[in-house]
Amino acid sequence: MTPLAVREVWPHNKVLKGIPASPGIVIGPAYVLGERNKVRITHNYLDSRDEVEVEIHRFRDAVAHTRKEIADIKHSITDEFQEHAYILDTHLLILQDKLLYDETIRLIQEEHINAEWALKEAVKKAQALFNRIADPYIKSRIQDVGDVSERVLRRLTGGSPLNLRNLAEPVIIVAVDLSPVDTTQMSTDQVKGFITETGGKTSHTAIMAQSMEIPAVVALEKATLEIDNGDTLILDGLNGTVVINPDANMLDIYRQRKKKFEDFKHDVGKCSFLPAITLDEHQTQVLANIEFQEEVGLALDYGADGIGLYRTEFLYLRQQQLPTEEELFEDYKTVAGMMAPRRVTIRTLDIGGDKFASHLEYAPGINPAMGLRAIRFCLKEHSIFRTQLRAILRASLYGQVRLMFPLISGMQEVVAARRILEEIKGELHREGHGFDPAMPVGLMIEVPSAVMLADLLAREADFFSIGTNDLIQYALAIDRGNKYVASMYQPLHPAVLRMIKQVVDGGHAAGISVAVCGEMAGDPLYTPILLGLGVDELSMNALAIPVVKRIVRHASMEEAQEFARQALQHGSVEEVNAYVTGVMAKRFPEVFIFGRELASAAA
Repeated sequence: MTPLAVREVWPHNKVLKGIPASPGIVIGPAYVLGERNKVRITHNYLDSRDEVEVEIHRFRDAVAHTRKEIADIKHSITDEFQEHAYILDTHLLILQDKLLYDETIRLIQEEHINAEWALKEAVKKAQALFNRIADPYIKSRIQDVGDVSERVLRRLTGGSPLNLRNLAEPVIIVAVDLSPVDTTQMSTDQVKGFITETGGKTSHTAIMAQSMEIPAVVALEKATLEIDNGDTLILDGLNGTVVINPDANMLDIYRQRKKKFEDFKHDVGKCSFLPAITLDEHQTQVLANIEFQEEVGLALDYGADGIGLYRTEFLYLRQQQLPTEEELFEDYKTVAGMMAPRRVTIRTLDIGGDKFASHLEYAPGINPAMGLRAIRFCLKEHSIFRTQLRAILRASLYGQVRLMFPLISGMQEVVAARRILEEIKGELHREGHGFDPAMPVGLMIEVPSAVMLADLLAREADFFSIGTNDLIQYALAIDRGNKYVASMYQPLHPAVLRMIKQVVDGGHAAGISVAVCGEMAGDPLYTPILLGLGVDELSMNALAIPVVKRIVRHASMEEAQEFARQALQHGSVEEVNAYVTGVMAKRFPEVFIFGRELASAAA
């Protein structure tokens, strides 16, 4: 049931709408933190050099105490939070990053302002920098900067840190924001769900909620003003709906919805660890996309057949210095070992343009999405590229590792990247480092030029992976982050389907497999059509794996191929959408009950 339908049938029910961050439905009393978890500060001008030195000392002391506070929390967190300890390490690194630490001291010295106000201004500058980023995952990292600064401000103003360990009863937390540090101190027996006014699906707090299966809704503006302590709440983490003090009829509806979802989740969960084999015994691989090594546990918990996309930007963005070869090697080695004997596909650095770190100060350009990024960036910055390739090759000795180059637009990039890879193999051999000399090398197909050259590129690749997120945007000239044209982002556009088919045909003609690793792969509505187009592997957010496997196991390859053939006959996106949704609503009605909501919450 949508919020609109709720208002139409029971207009006296107060309904709020946010972003679903962790799937699930929970009913319970609100525990509102409100402005109590935000620090109030004032602006003071410093008259003398002595006052400036005092403020710098206060700031450094507050940072030191905050570091100790976070380190102590890290050492005391319970087993259920251990896989998220790396987030606390990230917060410790942020405390010494120049965007926060050095800039605050500079502002105190040059602007003659108190430490609290200087820190606030440093955070605002960092936010302005991150707001230029289009990528939602990278963009959401500014929330970590805000979380850390809030703890320092609390120390500077004499406030006490938030403590959610000793709640009197099971509650739904309502807050302006919750930091990952706060979240690690929650009792999962007492916190049944949470709502925040800020954040997004890719925030660390949201990722932690997903792994702990705590329903969550984020970016719900003015939640702390609309909700009072003790209000009965319905929190729907599937579609981002929150109902305040629902009437008896609404409670009954959502209790039934909650039970149906739990039954659905239990049902699809049975497929998690079964092979993705169609009714006529065609097997595909259902894989997980991950951002960092700690997500491997989540991938395994949801039955991933392997890692289809390991995005490697995190290690470059979490600290001030470039990661060393040893740091990268240890990370990739750990992931490969944890997944063994399952396959791990590591994508080389896709940074530059709209993604950057504080130490990589390159101009974003007028149109960063089409600027110096991904393989273009790596071929320009040879030192960074070579360090990563050395680490990946060395890690290939510890599991089934594959390497993948992103944003390939033509043959010259493949030839240049492979030449560097072969040079590094020679270096490692001479140095006595072991590696898999036959490590598969794949290409990401994300731009129309690569689609048109698929048959030629396939001769230089061991596999293809179609990045539908970028491919759809480039093919249709649509920026889905632009609210004026976002509705034109259509995965079922006839041009997109034909492009996928052309890449599959080009890959198969050369004897290589073809995967899809964009969000399209994790939406069960598209599963049969992708199978019918000949896609061999589907890689997605781990939470979507059980639903997609269930669809695969209840379909036949023969019907999927006919489904795709019919879809390709339609000339407009409206016709394709009507055809696909009509067939799927009859053939797989469960997709429209919870499957697509679950996929959307996981995307």
